[in-house]
Amino acid sequence: MTKALKPAIETLNLPSLKYTYFTAPSPSPPSIDDAESSQKSADVCFPLLLERLASHDAFVVACYSDHPLVPLLRMHTGKPVIGIFHASVTQALHLLPREKKFGIVTTGKIWEGLLTDGVRGFLGGGERFAGVQSTGLTAGELHSVPEEELKRRMEHATEKLLESGDVGVVCLGCAGLVGLEGVVRGVAERLGIEVKVVDGVVAGVITAGGLIRRKY
Repeated sequence: MTKALKPAIETLNLPSLKYTYFTAPSPSPPSIDDAESSQKSADVCFPLLLERLASHDAFVVACYSDHPLVPLLRMHTGKPVIGIFHASVTQALHLLPREKKFGIVTTGKIWEGLLTDGVRGFLGGGERFAGVQSTGLTAGELHSVPEEELKRRMEHATEKLLESGDVGVVCLGCAGLVGLEGVVRGVAERLGIEVKVVDGVVAGVITAGGLIRRKY
């Protein structure tokens, strides 16, 4: 999954930024599929990342959830710590026409409830939120199922979200969905709906880069 993120980040063409990639080592779960595996990954990564706080200017936690690693790191540094979930929701609101809502296409069905709770907690409500639709795949399965099967499931989830009405922005609700904006746009075009697509990883990196340049 880390390797899949690199092309999207490098093509942002932000020459002032230098990136270091960190993949959660064992015994972190190979796929973050619920709140329990989110917590376990945070427990494994946190002590290792503490050693890197002094040598980096910002941190992007590339798990699309209300991930516990974000507040943990913020307790130990005043540098920007960005979760891709929060970054994408914020960017979606900036792009959203007044009369429209944003929604999320994600992986497993359990995330429909978890991300809905996360959005409501982050925003203090959900008036501009259209909800979450899932592909039914785990994050790990995104890289193992045939490409056509992934596309079919993405199309189905996107169609259900857009047909719920008044959706103006779709967030890709997993780092493993990076690069699939075209699938979402294709469904929207077929339905005659104009939408913008937000990739959480890209949103996180752009947010972190902007905050690095401004000293608070």
